Amino acid sequence: MSSSVGLIIPCKAAVAWEAGKPLVMEQVEVAPPQALEVRIQIKYTSLCHTDLYFWEAKGQTPLFPRIFGHEASGIVESVGEGVNVFQVGDHVLPVFTGECGECRHCKSEESNMCDLLRINTDRGFMLNDGKSRFSIDGQPIHHFLGTSTFSEYTVVHSGSLAKINPLAPLDKVCVLSCGISTGLGSTLNVAKPKQGSTVAIFGLGAVGLAAAEGARIAGASRIIGIDLNPKRFDEAKKFGVTEFLNPKDQDRPIQEVIAEMTDGGVDRSIECTGNINAMISAFECVHDGWGVAVLVGVPNKEAVFMTKPINLLSERTLKGSFFGNYKPRTDLPSVIEMYMNKKLDVDKFITHRVPFSEINKAFDLMLKGEGLRCVIDMEK
Repeated sequence: MSSSVGLIIPCKAAVAWEAGKPLVMEQVEVAPPQALEVRIQIKYTSLCHTDLYFWEAKGQTPLFPRIFGHEASGIVESVGEGVNVFQVGDHVLPVFTGECGECRHCKSEESNMCDLLRINTDRGFMLNDGKSRFSIDGQPIHHFLGTSTFSEYTVVHSGSLAKINPLAPLDKVCVLSCGISTGLGSTLNVAKPKQGSTVAIFGLGAVGLAAAEGARIAGASRIIGIDLNPKRFDEAKKFGVTEFLNPKDQDRPIQEVIAEMTDGGVDRSIECTGNINAMISAFECVHDGWGVAVLVGVPNKEAVFMTKPINLLSERTLKGSFFGNYKPRTDLPSVIEMYMNKKLDVDKFITHRVPFSEINKAFDLMLKGEGLRCVIDMEK
């Protein structure tokens, strides 16, 4: 790979030219990395609902043409000036957020919300010079979340990369760079259920099931899954979910049902839907005195959370979680080791695989609500 250092690399990329239209396989030119940037060869990528959400461009400012993708694994091809953490050949996971190592958040043991590299869905260019590293016949192509992994090669800020164990299978650990780690960390790092505790999971998509996996790892005695789609219940049993509730089947608020079946409420709850009513239910279903509710799903920016102050005064705790409270560079390697040590089962999250040439099939599967994660092989 070193023969391409400093040169423009022509390669295949799946380009979104218009909102909601199938991606088009194009030959793009990928410029060399600038200061504090790394160019990587993407080996595997997967489709996350965030990609779909911004591809549909419903409720956001459309930014096209664009190369989506942010859940992936790859190998470092070259590094820019000032990069001393990574070397050519390193196995890495690109991450939609980052860790500059210098800001107050990065220096805090309690936060992972880097001032410099925090998620910015509206930014289509690199921080270094405000320009794109992708082009087609001289036309710049917008980046997405600083990663743009639907390309055989991409350029990312070095703070948005995690160096991982080279023995970890890239076709599996690629899914740990976003949704799975978000759900897992929201339980293990934020909710922190104790051995034998009761946990409610609102939303049984990939993130919610990862939260359930965290509850299983923590030793929860009961894991209650709440979802409007009963077709998800059988799959959720593989992730340790022991009981299921569909709010549509109840004639009263779901938090009341949960409180009754758990003698006053669950010890912990994790909300993974972004629905404001589910958020309120997740908070109000935890036990007074010690219950902790963690919000993970992203609601409409105009949504308002309303509950009675007495619910807080009764010593319930409400927390928010961003990327599972994991610092990308510092903490993701340990998540990989959880998988390598067979403590975390990643394989069951991967329900489909497609070659890069058929990437639109992954979008079709997600639009139909089929499966959890579809891994895309960039070499096929």
